[in-house]
Amino acid sequence: MSKLSVSFHNPDQYMASLRTIIAQGRKRVGLLVGAGAPAGMARADGSRPLIPAVAGLTDLVLKAIEPTYGAQIIGLQNDLENHDIETMLSRIRSLGSVLGTTEVHGLDGGGYRAMADAICVEIGKIVQVRLPGGSTAYGELVSWITGAPRSHAVEIFTTNYDLLFEEALERARAPYFDGFAGAREAFFDPASVSGDQLPSRWTRLWKIHGSLGWKANADGEVVRTGQTDSTHLIFPEHMKYNQTQKAPYAALLDRLRSFLSTEDTLLVSIGFSFADAHITARIDEALAANPAASVFAFQFQKLDKELCAVALASRRSNVSVYARDKAVINGVAAPWRTPGELPTKDWGPIRDSYWAAPPTGGEAEFKLGAIEDFARFFANSQTPQGFEPAPSPEAHPVPAITE
Repeated sequence: MSKLSVSFHNPDQYMASLRTIIAQGRKRVGLLVGAGAPAGMARADGSRPLIPAVAGLTDLVLKAIEPTYGAQIIGLQNDLENHDIETMLSRIRSLGSVLGTTEVHGLDGGGYRAMADAICVEIGKIVQVRLPGGSTAYGELVSWITGAPRSHAVEIFTTNYDLLFEEALERARAPYFDGFAGAREAFFDPASVSGDQLPSRWTRLWKIHGSLGWKANADGEVVRTGQTDSTHLIFPEHMKYNQTQKAPYAALLDRLRSFLSTEDTLLVSIGFSFADAHITARIDEALAANPAASVFAFQFQKLDKELCAVALASRRSNVSVYARDKAVINGVAAPWRTPGELPTKDWGPIRDSYWAAPPTGGEAEFKLGAIEDFARFFANSQTPQGFEPAPSPEAHPVPAITE
């Protein structure tokens, strides 16, 4: 009876390649940061999360508005298969736009518009947090950004509404551009977003679902006020065509697609599930048209839980998914396995940064799906280490071990 051949992915090979790329500052690199990033960070007192992910956010928001909208919450939950705050807000906004004076669950269109505003206010209260003092994951990512001369600006695409990246960049006195210009009511300038006129040392920060401090002015245009208003938060399930075509949303989504349409580009994601159909579709389209671009998706859960990321990687060989227990590279899903010997004698501390047993004990696993380990890996990429040049990650050969 023949022995079954099993493929394994060697994390040493791929992390050596990535470490070389992010240390050099020559490649065009972007970050895609989702809600899992602040959800994986600690507060100043050590408690977690810094900002809850969708499930925790849902509980907090519904509890806050229940005294006023309890009957509507129950009615909507009976109507909907999914009860997360994003799905509920989408339905509430839809009802607010179509009902008029007709009532559903005791509210007419105006009532649902007020309910949507109340939800956004509560979301704003929850995500309006400051970075803890001292070293933070966001601060370490900024340290990596500013730690090397760059041929191209680092571009950060984030679905998060918080101001954590803004705070981290400002603490480091690192200049950045978010698409707005002005002071009192900063206006959005699509021409600057689509171009590359600013120096490469200016980080580009694209808030593709909106941000605290964005609001509509008297003409209905989105402006940045500097205040923590939260009226222009756009959730994945509610990104209707007529909304996304209004600046700044259309321009920022177009920027994501054009970024990936540029040859020799790498987009690294952290804390992003790829469940947002609008963003994933644009990534998919750009990668189909430009095989020279790559996406490295660092996922917090085990691979069988990361269904949306795996689905994208199964269609696009230039998408690699790095999960706790397995990876999908070149379309091949296989477990991680480290060789018995280190690549070089001083590689041990580097391997420990991405491959270690969890704090609760058990087998070693790949850990860069957690934002704090991910950021530390990036910040330490410029630490001098003697190791053999790694294979090019663009080629992404799949190491196979037969057993």
